[in-house]
Amino acid sequence: QVHVVESGGGSVQAGGSLRLSCTASGKIFSVDIMGWYRQAPGKQRELVAIITPGGTTNYGDSVKGRFTVSRDNPKNTVYLQMNSLKPEDTAVYFCKAWIQATDRGYQADYWGQGTQVTVSS
Repeated sequence: QVHVVESGGGSVQAGGSLRLSCTASGKIFSVDIMGWYRQAPGKQRELVAIITPGGTTNYGDSVKGRFTVSRDNPKNTVYLQMNSLKPEDTAVYFCKAWIQATDRGYQADYWGQGTQVTVSS
């Protein structure tokens, strides 16, 4: 089995910072793109940031210049550094990873359980 687990959410005042982490573990053959999505109450899930194994990144428009995604390939871990947080960043943040498990000959996407980020004004 493959597991994707996030950590690092919490509550912070506007203008503050938080760092999220996400680690994939289990019967993994390879990990491709890793990244973050978020979902606020009553809204659709949206892209926050993704990163390839080579370090190419893509950000959602609302977080460009404030959030930074990075990864540690040997640890199968992706990070999200969130600075200058705004109340509208409040959401459940989900980690997603495209993984080929050892018992499969193809990639599949795996989601974490989500971690709550709350930004107060």
